[in-house]
Order: sequence, then structure tokens, then C-alpha cells
Amino acid sequence: MDLFDLTDNKKNAAPLAERMRPTDLTGFIGQKHLLHPGSLLLRAIKADKLGSCIFFGPPGTGKTTLAGIIASSTKSAFVKLNAVSSGVADAKKVIDDAHERLRVTGQRTYLLLDECHRWNKAQSDCVLSAIETGSIIFIGSTTENPFVSMTRAIVSRCRVFELKSLTEEEIIGGLKYAVECPQGLGDFDLQIDDDAYRHIAWSANGDLRNAYNALELAVITTPPSDNGKIVIDKSVAQESTQHRLLSIDDSMYYDMLSAFCKSLRGCDPDAALYWAFRLIEAGCDPLLLFRRMLAHSSEDIGMADSSALTVVVSALTAYEHIGVPEGYLSLAHAIIKVTTAPKSNAVYLAKAAAQSAVREHADDVVPDYLRDRTYKTPNDSGAEYIYPHDTPAYITQQYLPKGLQGERFYEPQDNPNEQKIKMFLDAIRRNKKK
Repeated sequence: MDLFDLTDNKKNAAPLAERMRPTDLTGFIGQKHLLHPGSLLLRAIKADKLGSCIFFGPPGTGKTTLAGIIASSTKSAFVKLNAVSSGVADAKKVIDDAHERLRVTGQRTYLLLDECHRWNKAQSDCVLSAIETGSIIFIGSTTENPFVSMTRAIVSRCRVFELKSLTEEEIIGGLKYAVECPQGLGDFDLQIDDDAYRHIAWSANGDLRNAYNALELAVITTPPSDNGKIVIDKSVAQESTQHRLLSIDDSMYYDMLSAFCKSLRGCDPDAALYWAFRLIEAGCDPLLLFRRMLAHSSEDIGMADSSALTVVVSALTAYEHIGVPEGYLSLAHAIIKVTTAPKSNAVYLAKAAAQSAVREHADDVVPDYLRDRTYKTPNDSGAEYIYPHDTPAYITQQYLPKGLQGERFYEPQDNPNEQKIKMFLDAIRRNKKK
């Protein structure tokens, strides 16, 4: 080999994850739900009939690799852009070249756009007509849910394929193959324990790229033993991975936030604590969790235990004053209070019922005796307002507009606190009927 061959030097200097990137489907790892025998995606790739599509899923699951395999198997031209570094001008040049190529040679063009969720509406709109005419076959890859992060016009013209995190068994298989093959770590004399493989696979959390990076770091930083072997045991693997990676996209973030909220409502403090600190470990601002608990304290607890709202507000104040890590104790305190408090959605239902009544009776007037008495109106009936403190018993006057007399928005539910409220309100209502 020519020592000055820059292509070979660049290839040899590439990270293990890049060197192990397969060029055909036989070496592709994972995603059996998309690439099983007879599947639509597999048939389309083999027949070179794949239309515009979007691959989305967590990092290290094979999105870019799959796009590269499509590129190597198609007879169409293939152009790659990265949404982070490209703009409208880059897209327009690709489209112009694609139109000319189709006109002169009849050859279509694949446009692979990495991180496609980063394109704004103007950038996305410039490729719409090219996708519709078929001169461009769009392939987007993204870690974000395209139904949330991309313009609808693009998504509606593409078939969306969701890639899943790899299993630990799939990652271990990829690592063992990397140890054996020449383009991987085959030139090293290695001895790797099963526990080391399992720990690296576990810590990668479904991300094969991170598993490759951890394995390569362990190998190149571990000196050979007396017999010349590089021994990788679990302790070496732990040093190379440090801790399990928590990598989440927008979709997973909202799923975990939903799980946290439903755990609060479902009276499960263990689950609520787990989802809260998993979100924090992944980078979520704890203040967001406090805001959700403030809402839940009225929406799901309400009058069943009004002290829940007080506890959450106090815990939030404590967190803001003392910071982390001690502030996490206040957070945990509030979570346990909210999850273990009796539940009632009567406040939520009362609010919704009142809002509905407002929309349906928007023109109802204020009864004369409830109006501002600093001035008289032409239609003043002369009815007098009864000041509650001037009467020894419950007063019987009507406070709702005439068209809403007798309406009930708040209905106490079956818990001790609200049953006391129910008795109080029932006594008032009985008095009004006398």
C-alpha cells in the first residue's frame, strides 16, 4: 500500500463504528421488524423501487447506515446533505442537477438528508415539487419524531419507518464480529470476558455506535499482558463506559413525561419518582416537574386534599433556595405527597362545566341585586342585595344569572374532605328551597 494514499489513511483513521458500517443488508444489525423476509422495506430496497421515506429513531440504530446501503444498491444518482450545514441554496442546486439528470439521462436522484428535522419550512418547501414530480427521491434520517418536528407537507409525501433501539444480544453480536473481522479489531490479540461484553451492551442503551466506541477505547488504552494478549474484563469495560447513557428524543421525552404524570394520578410514588429522576438524568429541568405537580394538585387532587398544593409550592420554593443536590429532596417530598394524596377531579370538572356554561350563556345579564350599586340602571328591578353577615341563617338569594338557576358545576366526590363540603352545601341548598 502506498503510504501516502490519503484515502486508505483516512479509512484506517476512522473510528471503529465507521469502519464497521456495512455496505449491504447481509451485515446490517437489528431492525428485524422492518427488514424481515418479505417485508415492504426489504422488497423495495432489493427491487430499487423505494420511494421518498423518513427513517427516525434513537442514535446508533442504523438510520444513516440503511440510507448508505440504499445508495450502494440503487442505479439512481445519490446526493447527501446534512440539514445542519446546508441551506436553501444547496437544496436548489441538488434539485436543478436532478432535473437536468432526469431530462438528459432519465436517471432519478436520491437526496439523503441527515438530521432532516433541522430544516425549516422554507428549506423543506423548496424540495416539495421535486418530490412530487419524482425527480428527487427524498430520504430523511432523524432522531426526532417527524410527525412532531417536521413540516406536514414533507411528512405527508414520505413513508415513515421507525427504527428501534438495538437489544443487548444484537449489540453483543456486533461487538464480537468487530473483534474478529480485519476492518474492525481483528489485528489485535484480544481476550474479552462475557461480562465485559454484557456491560458494554447494557451501558450503550441500544446505541451500537456508542458500544463500538466504548469497545475501541477499552482495547487501545489497555496494555498487553505478559503473554501479549489484551485482556478486557468487566472492570476495564466499566472504566470505558463510565455510566449508562441516557439518550432520548422528543418523542421519548414526552412519553416519559406522560408516564410521570399518569403515575402521579395513579397513586404510584415509586413509578413517579423513577420517571422524575430518569427525566432529570436525561437533562430535564426539575422546574418542569414542579409545574406539572402544581397543575396535578388542583386537577387530580383538588378539594380532596388542598394541602397538596401548599406542599408543592413550598417544595418548589425550597428547591429554588437551596439548589441541587439537596433540592432533589424537596422534589421527592412533593412527588410522594401528590401521589399519596386522595384523588378528586371535581375541581377540573367544575372548571370545565363553568367554561361550557359561559360559552352557552354568554349574553346572560347580572341580576339587579348583584350589580355595582354606585349607579342605577334603567332596568333596575329594585331588588335588594342581602348581605350574608346580616342574617343568622343561610341566605337564599340566587347568584347565577336567571338562565342558569339551579345549575351545578362543582359536585363533591366520595372522599372524607369533600363529603364534609357536600354536607355544608346540601344544608345551604335545603335552606334555599324553604
